[in-house]
Amino acid sequence: ITKTFASLAGLVFILLLISQFIGLFNWSNLPNIIAGAMAQALESASVPPIVLLIGMILAICVLDIIIPGSLPKWAIFAPIFVPLFMRLGIAPQTVLAAYRLGDSPMNVITPLMVYLPFIVIVAQRYDKSVGVGTIISLMIPYTFIVLVTWTIFFVIWWALGIPVGPGYPVAMP
Repeated sequence: ITKTFASLAGLVFILLLISQFIGLFNWSNLPNIIAGAMAQALESASVPPIVLLIGMILAICVLDIIIPGSLPKWAIFAPIFVPLFMRLGIAPQTVLAAYRLGDSPMNVITPLMVYLPFIVIVAQRYDKSVGVGTIISLMIPYTFIVLVTWTIFFVIWWALGIPVGPGYPVAMP
């Protein structure tokens, strides 16, 4: 048992640092300050909300390659994105839907994916020359097809104003 807990010490330390960062970040009120400043800039630029949501989707896609975990990214960016988009008239549930849309397609091509070694081992049963690069390069077309398709569905959903759920509209009332 001692060896098991000793091997977890690094993970516990990293989680402690992450939790302290998130706690201090939220305590400092920086998310609200950043969201307010960004909202003022975006309001004065008069960018359509759907363009901003697509930009957020693409930003989350890029970040998903280096931060594959869904919850850590949401814990870092939700305090900024949710108030920002609420000030611009976009409901929080729509922001979450856009976040999930940007987060999901890239998971399959990030080298930090938890299941990647397992996928490589299974693929090597059929072709011994398969490696991490082969798997990622084979999945890239599917990743972008899924991303583009879901983004188109999201834009149509937004344009039609279909509620995200019962009593949860896409825009703020």
